[in-house]
Amino acid sequence: MKFSKKSLGQNFLNDKNIIKKIISSTYIKGRHVIEIGPGEAALTTEILNQKPESLTVIEKDNNLAKKLKIKFSNYKKIKVYNDDILKFNLEKILNENCIIFGNLPYNISSQILVKIIKFKNWPPKFTDLILMFQKELAEKITGKHLTKNYGRLSILTNYRLNVLKKFTVSPNCFFPKPKVTSMVIHFKPKIQNLYNIKKIDMLEKITNIFFSNKRKMINKNIVKLLKEKEINKISDLKMNLRPADLKPETYFKITEIYEKK
Repeated sequence: MKFSKKSLGQNFLNDKNIIKKIISSTYIKGRHVIEIGPGEAALTTEILNQKPESLTVIEKDNNLAKKLKIKFSNYKKIKVYNDDILKFNLEKILNENCIIFGNLPYNISSQILVKIIKFKNWPPKFTDLILMFQKELAEKITGKHLTKNYGRLSILTNYRLNVLKKFTVSPNCFFPKPKVTSMVIHFKPKIQNLYNIKKIDMLEKITNIFFSNKRKMINKNIVKLLKEKEINKISDLKMNLRPADLKPETYFKITEIYEKK
């Protein structure tokens, strides 16, 4: 019998076809794999079937972590951490060319994504990042410029990650059944960038400043950040625009100039 904890946002994936679809997103054999929130190990078991070089799982729930350690005690390739992913130093345990999977708890999924985007070393050691989100959030992450889902999260994501593919997952594929549809997104890190932002925190700060008043024109906020001659260096920047009118590249350029101050 499966018992999920609402406080941890637990919904266990149990649809074999969806599990196989997630696993087949990338080639696993002989590679290092990390799984965030393995839960009842439905995905974990399938990952092991693909013969990875190693598998590291991070599970916050004490009881589930104990079960995982018992279940996989005969597997030398697997390491189980009973830890909170938001406090865990994920970057430290990465191996070159590794894959990160995660059926993320809805309540902290955006925080987990931002934590990964803000890794100190970039390009990172992982080559594939395959995560499941609530569909509504997934659409904000992948929101294109001039669409209703475009905003802080899509700009931040766009700076460091490419979206390779995505697909939706019905609530019927989980226990307990969530009230929302989910979406799996396969990201790949951007190796090179036209813009040289030294601290990703600065991009986060600037998008927060603009989008905290997203219905207002940018004129008041931009003069707090840049001088007139610096503003004039940015092409297509008009003072009567609103935050959602600016392309991601404009935010990258504003951040780049702001960092030099």
